[in-house]
Amino acid sequence: MSETIGVVGAGLMGGEIALVFALAGHRVLLNDRDQDVLDRAKTRLSTLLQKGVERGFYSADDICPALERISFVTDIATFAEADMVTEAVFEAQEVKAAVLERLGQVCRHDCVIASNTSTIPISSLAALLPSERRPYFIGTHYFSPVSRMKLVEVIPGFETAETTTEAAMRLTASAGKTPIRVKDVAGFAVNRMLHMFMIEAVRLVEEGVATPEDIDTACQLGLGHPIGPFALMDAVTSSLCVQAQEIMQEAYGERFRPPPLLKQRVRAGFVGGKGRPGWRR
Repeated sequence: MSETIGVVGAGLMGGEIALVFALAGHRVLLNDRDQDVLDRAKTRLSTLLQKGVERGFYSADDICPALERISFVTDIATFAEADMVTEAVFEAQEVKAAVLERLGQVCRHDCVIASNTSTIPISSLAALLPSERRPYFIGTHYFSPVSRMKLVEVIPGFETAETTTEAAMRLTASAGKTPIRVKDVAGFAVNRMLHMFMIEAVRLVEEGVATPEDIDTACQLGLGHPIGPFALMDAVTSSLCVQAQEIMQEAYGERFRPPPLLKQRVRAGFVGGKGRPGWRR
């Protein structure tokens, strides 16, 4: 059954979350306050589909129907007709709070509202919603790039109804993902493992044990990882990694303290991402 899916935030994550649901046959509403951001998202998704056809990921027949199923909207009030809405805005509680407050005002009473947060406990975000909304609130943590990565962590909060969890598992599976249920703790499951790994990788560089390039090679060839930790930090940005580690440090203590070299590079602007220097470029 095709359902209406809303996504708030037309950045890299939000755009691709919208795309995978559209490819699965759902009607999608992709929202951002800035029309220019929406226009860039539409161009980016079209290019992504074209490249996917060239690489054999999609059929040429998928492109037009998928894009036609996505409505690019600046007015969040259109989410009144959505069955499930995912916020995919900047990883800061105050930013998410403003979005969740607005969603609580415009969405149907039984609409599933999900957060794509990677580190903030779901019950902390649920507290930003009216009490009657909390049984319908849940975490759905996608992994970048969403169009290729199969995993979704589904995280019920303290007050999330079991029917909401079942709906989130079903809908993410309908978009071609493999959902796993994870307890509501800071960093959830994958990021706790990943950032311990990243922290140790940076310590190896601090100690002069190996270069970032050689550590990436070692992880790919010795551990079978598709990408090394330094290339990954360049892709997601080191600043986001520091932010995630500081959130987990507050929750779990010193083992998640960001290494001095990582923080120094972020302060110096060596964060990676588009057009900025990182570990490998």
